Amino acid sequence: MAVSCQTIVSLIEKLAPRRIAEDWDNIGLQIGSPAQEVNKIFVSLDINEEVLQEALDFGAEMIILHHTPIFRPLKRIRTDEASGKLIARIVQNNVALYTAHTNLDAAWGGVNDVLAEMLGLQEVAPLATSWQQKLYKLVVYVPHNYVEQVHRALTHAGAGCIGNYSECTFRVAGTGTFLPLPGSTPFLGQQGKLEYAQETRLETIIPEEHLAKTLKAMLKAHPYEEVAYDLYTLNNEGVKTGLGRVGYLPQPVTLAELIDIIKEKLQITNLRYCGDPEKTIKKLALCGGSGMSLVPQAIFSGAQLLLTGDIKYHEAQEALAQDMALIDAGHFATERPIIDVVADYLRKEKALKNVEIKVSQINTDPFRYA
Repeated sequence: MAVSCQTIVSLIEKLAPRRIAEDWDNIGLQIGSPAQEVNKIFVSLDINEEVLQEALDFGAEMIILHHTPIFRPLKRIRTDEASGKLIARIVQNNVALYTAHTNLDAAWGGVNDVLAEMLGLQEVAPLATSWQQKLYKLVVYVPHNYVEQVHRALTHAGAGCIGNYSECTFRVAGTGTFLPLPGSTPFLGQQGKLEYAQETRLETIIPEEHLAKTLKAMLKAHPYEEVAYDLYTLNNEGVKTGLGRVGYLPQPVTLAELIDIIKEKLQITNLRYCGDPEKTIKKLALCGGSGMSLVPQAIFSGAQLLLTGDIKYHEAQEALAQDMALIDAGHFATERPIIDVVADYLRKEKALKNVEIKVSQINTDPFRYA
């Protein structure tokens, strides 16, 4: 049974929320309609004519990419140019195109976490924090007999999570007063008479991304016609994420040994490196794709090496001058593992149990090694 494109979009953005993408990025549904039906999904790192043909041969109605062909604003779509011809073919074949780029880089369980896991890094943290969860405190006054009902509504909607604990609330019993005015339909008491109600002050914490849904659930579950509640912005630090990761290797190794490990894990035969092969590496920073802009953060973190791709000559010299070893395993190789992860994630979703999912088998790395 087909599912809507929007259903798939919602599942992807659960893994890689739009809110954690970089401001300059172009992510989301690039081509197609959220309402169109999808029976087959094709997943790839990049798209070119060969990849598109592979997707069309599979019968895909939706393509999910990491690198979008529509990154900068389009000034024209000319079919005698490579980019225009590609976009036109996608549109002509009624294929939806979705891109998860820096949101998938930064997401927990995304590009960089997958790379860190492959290397067995421990005590992993973001290398550069670009997004931090905003938190709110909700205080609501509830009749004693309805506290559990409101509690369930709040926590099921996403409230009450602190670290590895869920359903975190605080309760205090007290007495509330109110005077029902003409036109009211009070749950307790009667118009024109001051009511003294035995209530519980229920407090909990809500992340911003669940705020609207949680308030709606609370108001629906609460028995009062007019609900008394307070909402406070907190300065508490919420979950953080961003580009790159930093962590400790299971045991110290030399740069030469680490090179062999990375070759094996990424299934590559060649890479570039900078630094003394005998240098001991204990703490490693990494960023799939192009991450040389994160050298200052890698140095500040105490890492001895940065693993990334697309390293340039002068960037390498500057890093070495600051005693930072580098490994350039390539843009493609450091990001390719996420494609299988995204496909497996979608295959496990019940909503997509009847949807076929295929991963591109084409190597879109433009570089070859002689």
